[in-house]
Amino acid sequence: MNILVINCGSSSLKFQLIDAATEKLIAKGLCERIGIDGSQISYTPAGGQKETTVTPMKDHTDAIRLVLEALTGEKTGVVKDLKEIGAVGHRIVHGGERFAASTVITDEVIEAITECNDLAPLHNPANLIGIDACRKLMPGTPMVAVFDTAFHQTMPKEAYLYGIPYEYYEKYKIRRYGFHGTSHSYVSHRAAEILQKDYKELKLIVCHLGNGASVSAVKNGKCVDTSMGLTPLEGLIMGTRSGDIDPAIIEFLCNKENKSVSEILNELNKKSGVLGLSGGFSSDFRDLEDAYEKGEEFAIRTMDAFAYRVAKYVGAYVAAMNGVDAVCFTAGLGENSGFIRKKICAYLGYLGVSLDPELNARRGEDLVITTKDSRTKVLMIPTNEELAIARETFALVK
Repeated sequence: MNILVINCGSSSLKFQLIDAATEKLIAKGLCERIGIDGSQISYTPAGGQKETTVTPMKDHTDAIRLVLEALTGEKTGVVKDLKEIGAVGHRIVHGGERFAASTVITDEVIEAITECNDLAPLHNPANLIGIDACRKLMPGTPMVAVFDTAFHQTMPKEAYLYGIPYEYYEKYKIRRYGFHGTSHSYVSHRAAEILQKDYKELKLIVCHLGNGASVSAVKNGKCVDTSMGLTPLEGLIMGTRSGDIDPAIIEFLCNKENKSVSEILNELNKKSGVLGLSGGFSSDFRDLEDAYEKGEEFAIRTMDAFAYRVAKYVGAYVAAMNGVDAVCFTAGLGENSGFIRKKICAYLGYLGVSLDPELNARRGEDLVITTKDSRTKVLMIPTNEELAIARETFALVK
């Protein structure tokens, strides 16, 4: 069965077509600037050349239509008929407490996802638009919702409750939810395969490090804690997000800068993180790594703070699980930067971590990067959220 995986953003749409039986990629692409001048679609069939076409897309329905036309096109299409697509898997950012697993999409499910919109106002509405567009253009094709938050729903109360009046949890479900769940799930399962260990007998820490970044603790096959919270703003210092701060900073800045809470939150989401710490130099870790190697003070303070925060979360999760068998690095930065992996692992001597310099210098492959005598293993594992979504979708519709 061929599974179409859709990941809708507010003005973008990523897609992959995957053969669920072989788990091989058939085609992939990206629609950008949806509803904005200069919109375009990039499409790459497996083994073929990337094609980019600038074409108007007034909404996500237009984008989905162009995706389906690309997949069925005469010259570079990969299926002859839409009937060859057996199901569609949709990434949904927030499922609240309602969804602890992926689910087949029905009208009732859509209503429940809509009720979570206030928990993810930038993401869930866009995800729902993608579902609506696919249902219009592919009537009768099964659709599955795969939630970023679902993997973390196994957290115990002591991990997900905040120290605020309990009535706010009861009334508004304010709690830690966590994100990047499909990535943390995929990587932790893949780590067990690489280590040739039973997934349900391992203590793993997954560091999903990219422009958005989070850490999770996976004990005996279940997530027991994660760094992101009610929203993706909590946790690590990220590309443009502040991560953990004293909440009183918001009121302090509102008063000092004569700005509203919304304005300060916008700065914490879009102008902070490594972008803010570097004095506005860049939110791209590659730029900061280059500047670090040149001895630029702003890059040194920024990368040092980032690595320290990751290492601190690793330490916290070792305590939460009373031990750890392996630490896994994934996502754009985690998979590709031996520099940042080395900086973080420099804090992990107490775990008996011993990096192999040659292995750590490699990038983008499934690999144990510690020496054979390292007491705790460190792995780099390229994440594959689309494959994880395809697996979840196939399992529900086959």
